[in-house]
Amino acid sequence: MQNSTDSVAPPAGRLRRALDALYLGAGVAAAASMVAILLIILAQMICRALGIAFPGSSDYAGYFMAQASFLALAHALNRGAHIRVGLLLNVLGRHRRWAEIWCLAVAAVIVIWFSWHAASAVRISRMLGDVSQGQDATPLWIPQMGMAIGSAIFAIALVDHLLRAIRYGDPGIEDNSTE
Repeated sequence: MQNSTDSVAPPAGRLRRALDALYLGAGVAAAASMVAILLIILAQMICRALGIAFPGSSDYAGYFMAQASFLALAHALNRGAHIRVGLLLNVLGRHRRWAEIWCLAVAAVIVIWFSWHAASAVRISRMLGDVSQGQDATPLWIPQMGMAIGSAIFAIALVDHLLRAIRYGDPGIEDNSTE
C-alpha cells in the first residue's frame, strides 16, 4: 500500500458539498446581480422615454456591478476561469505542486487581508451612517455588503484550494489551460 498523498483522493463529504454549493450559490448571486443591472438599464430607458426621473439608477447599476464582480470570484476560481499561468505551471513538471501552493498561499493572505478591510468598511459605514452622494442617499453599507461577502467567499475558496493542494497534491481547480 502506498502512503503518498498524491494517491489519496479528496473526500466527497458534507463539507466538500457545502463548499461547492457556496461557490455555486455565489456564482448564481453574481448572475442575478447582472440581471439586476439589465433591469435597471431597461427601467432607465423606460423612465427617460416617459420623462420620469429615476434618481440613483446609475449608482445602483454600479453597486450591482461591483457586487457581481466580487461574488463571481470564488465560482470563477473553482471553474479555472481566473487568469492563471497554466503554461508556466505545465512547464514546471514535478515542481508544479509547490508553485501552486505558493501562489495559493500568497493569494489567500492578500484576499483575507482585503476581506477583513472590506468587512470593516461595512461596519464603519453603518456606524457612521454614511450615505451615497447621489439624490437617492443610499446607505453605503448596503452596496458594500456584496463586496465584503464576495471577498470573504473568495478567501474561503483560496484557503480551501490551498489545503487541497497541500493535502492531496491537487488544488481541485479545473484546468482550462492549453497543453
